Amino acid sequence: MTKETSEPVRWGVQRRLEFIDFRLFWDGRFNRRDLAETFGISAQQASSDIAQYTALAPENLVYDQTLKAYLRAPAYEPKLMHASAERYLLQLVAIENRWMRHEDTWFDHTPPIENVSLLRKRTDARILLHILDAINQRGQLEIQYRSITGAPEPRRIIAPHALFHAVGRWYVRAWSAEHSDFRDYNLFRIDRAGEISEAEIDSALDFEWIHEIDLILAPNPALSESQQAALRGEYGMTDGRLVVTMRLSQTFYLMTEHNFDVEPDALPPGKQQLVLLNRDEVVNSRKTARKLSIDAIERAAR
Repeated sequence: MTKETSEPVRWGVQRRLEFIDFRLFWDGRFNRRDLAETFGISAQQASSDIAQYTALAPENLVYDQTLKAYLRAPAYEPKLMHASAERYLLQLVAIENRWMRHEDTWFDHTPPIENVSLLRKRTDARILLHILDAINQRGQLEIQYRSITGAPEPRRIIAPHALFHAVGRWYVRAWSAEHSDFRDYNLFRIDRAGEISEAEIDSALDFEWIHEIDLILAPNPALSESQQAALRGEYGMTDGRLVVTMRLSQTFYLMTEHNFDVEPDALPPGKQQLVLLNRDEVVNSRKTARKLSIDAIERAAR
């Protein structure tokens, strides 16, 4: 259904109307050929779709005889799409990183873009599928893992229960048979995933994952007032504070990324633009939850 009518619209037609809305919003123009080629439909069907969109939103587009294209009208308002700048920018990054093909998006032309980051290898879809199956089945499996901090032995038995993204990497949150506790595994370092069997430990014992805490952030007081004001605006702070609620286990990554793990005044203000006001509370809560989890795992294994 559209926003303006309660009459049902077939899924294929709905998608094509959304495409028109998308192109008008982001590119400011489209033509009948764009619609026909993107969806593999006839010119007649494309004309019918354009007529249907025009009936839905007559103030949204005007036809330019010279360009032979429909242009975004001054009174344009999105009708069928959520105008998310973040989604647009993330797709640009995905194309640049080769995670997504340009032809898999609805973009016509994209602006010049450079992604200033180190590219990592692509995740093997078969490995990800095994991990997802293990999560869904509440099972465990053997993986080959290239650790840079743990034992050189690549064999690991883990019981994964979640995925998360932090600091440009994807991680698997899992119980580790080797360590008998819950840990994070870098998805890019898993070389192989084996068969799934029943998990020995319940993921409900992962208290670091289950419990959340508020991180109270503020601009570094050592910065100038104008610099602090810029940060308050960038992060949308209220009363000079930003409260971020997150899982205890993931506070480690945010603290590392923003140097919250470093003692105050140890770095120049430009290197520590934000400060964590309740740093001790966060660190102690994470340690307590981890100890409680390890103790619970030991009791369950008896």
